[in-house]
Amino acid sequence: MDANAPRTLSRRQSEIMAMLKEAGRVSVEDLAARFAVTPQTIRRDLTELSQARALTRVHGGAMASSGVANLAYDARKLVAQTQKRLIGEAAARLIPDHSSLFINIGTTTEEVARALGSHSGLLVITNNLQVASELYRSPALELILAGGTVRRSDGAIVGAATVEHIRRFRADIAVIGTSAIDPDGTMLDFDSREVEVSRAIIESARRVLLVADSSKFTRSAPVRIAHLRDVDVLVTDRLRSAETAELCIEHGVEVVEAGGPEEPDLPE
Repeated sequence: MDANAPRTLSRRQSEIMAMLKEAGRVSVEDLAARFAVTPQTIRRDLTELSQARALTRVHGGAMASSGVANLAYDARKLVAQTQKRLIGEAAARLIPDHSSLFINIGTTTEEVARALGSHSGLLVITNNLQVASELYRSPALELILAGGTVRRSDGAIVGAATVEHIRRFRADIAVIGTSAIDPDGTMLDFDSREVEVSRAIIESARRVLLVADSSKFTRSAPVRIAHLRDVDVLVTDRLRSAETAELCIEHGVEVVEAGGPEEPDLPE
């Protein structure tokens, strides 16, 4: 938390933060039942934690904020599940048969991989063990797994050897994810080794598809990947603001909105 944080958290608030770290998201209703207090009490707790930038308020509850450390992999999978699935399906429809593509690290890029089942003649190069696990049985595509160091937390393959492997290829399409997008269009992530791989993928592709749910526009992370100007197509559930839409127009980024439930921040 930042300098605006309360000096001490109540026991209940500390437990709420512990739950967020594990699950990535909590609801007012569930928290009220768990702690045997009123929903109004929980809303006050969440408001204080939100004001301290310890979490992000969303409709009906809260989700973990990001800063210098990412959520655990299992928690990331739970955030915006429906939106990510729809984004994955929309992105897959943009990928023609008999093309070559990179798929990098991320729970949203994994949804793209799951949606490629009806494609044929693809060459897929990935540094994501989860993507490889999803695709390796398919007789309709060729899969190349980049070498390097495996990150135990999520099956990502990173490091200098991975970057070198990626640079051997020139793919038609790069499918990339990001942990956060600043208001100025800067794409951000948490692990500098992962970022180096993502940069190599962007540089080695003829066309770049960024898949990112709308919550990424409210999050932060410390390491710069690239900028929206380096992206050809943004596939998201929805654009949160006119400013973001104008930014995409300014840089010639095609936007595909896949839809899904809206989860606006609650006014407190």
